[in-house]
Amino acid sequence: MSRPTCHRYGRAMLIDPQNPFFRPLWVRILCVLLPLLWAGVEFRNDAPFWGVLFGAAGVYLFVALFIQRKSDD
Repeated sequence: MSRPTCHRYGRAMLIDPQNPFFRPLWVRILCVLLPLLWAGVEFRNDAPFWGVLFGAAGVYLFVALFIQRKSDD
């Protein structure tokens, strides 16, 4: 069994940005915003470890779903 790779860069990815699930713009926006909003909740509740963790997840998703993703053209 082969390891999952990003189609563009050939390295392992946690998500596949080319998956049809991520085709609608609203799904990509929601997948980025929810972890970032939850990071804010964690920071507000004095839990910086979880805030950083969820913030990093949101940034990772932004890069994967909006910067590295190939267009649907």
